[in-house]
Amino acid sequence: MSGFPSNEKALGMYKKMYEIRSYEEKIYYLFLEGIMPGTIHQSHGQEACAVGMLYDLRKSDWMATTHRPAGHDLAKGVSLRSMMCEMFGKAEGCDGGVGGAMHTGDISVGAMVANAIVGADIPIAAGAALAFKMRGEDNVVVCFFGDGATNEGSYHETLNAAGLWKLPVVFVCENNLYSATTSIKLTCIQENVAADRASVYGIPSEVVDGNDVVAVNEAATRAIARARSGEGPTVLELKTYRHGGHSRNDACGYRPKEEEEEWFSRDPVKLFRARLIENGVATDEELEQIETSIDDLVEEEVEYAENAPFPPLDAAVKNVYWEGE
Repeated sequence: MSGFPSNEKALGMYKKMYEIRSYEEKIYYLFLEGIMPGTIHQSHGQEACAVGMLYDLRKSDWMATTHRPAGHDLAKGVSLRSMMCEMFGKAEGCDGGVGGAMHTGDISVGAMVANAIVGADIPIAAGAALAFKMRGEDNVVVCFFGDGATNEGSYHETLNAAGLWKLPVVFVCENNLYSATTSIKLTCIQENVAADRASVYGIPSEVVDGNDVVAVNEAATRAIARARSGEGPTVLELKTYRHGGHSRNDACGYRPKEEEEEWFSRDPVKLFRARLIENGVATDEELEQIETSIDDLVEEEVEYAENAPFPPLDAAVKNVYWEGE
């Protein structure tokens, strides 16, 4: 590592990590209580991946996400209010209340709307990167996907093209060890399922501790600079672990308890909090005040979203067919 970030940056990254955690914990309980419709695929435990990768991106840089998009979207700058309204199906939601948990995003801040099909965002991200290159712009695209997506044809076809054309895209595999409920060890012979395959397509790669936001951010800095300078893509494989199930109905009975205990002890939010105190960035009392203010904001946005208006009835038939000339 090159060193700990500045106090301002470190505290900013922690605030965003805690905001993601607070938001998702609140969402989880709202679903349990039957207050919120639909379903959720949460990223508890993967906050360092989202924040480390996206914290230094420009607004004009784009991000492609997965069916587990909340952390990525909040880290890229999608507003907490628009996310909460979307979860309640309200008109002020980031997708007008018609997208739901697996389709959040806001292109005005560079967050492409999430795609629930495994691996589908990979070629879409490459297409956006190709457009940037053809227009002579130095913007980059950060593309997230899970370990399971590395066995999809879309992954290999896209990496072949991206390596050949030197596209300005950073491919980020959040390897949380499970493709839905199946261990990646049962479906892939490589230990590093994304990184070990990258060299075939002429793309450099790094394997990073995905629970260490500083390590992720440093790897992101190198990969983004490479893409922005025209040198082409990088594959980053972030080793991490989701704390909850694949979706809200998954009790995780397939995961060994010893494995869970080991990974839970490496909670990225708690680890980074301890490092902030250790490095003199903030005291425990100061961090408690920050956390309380974020929790209060989340509660305020829940109340706002609950009372916000639903979309008009004709929204159900909007954006279904092309309505232009």
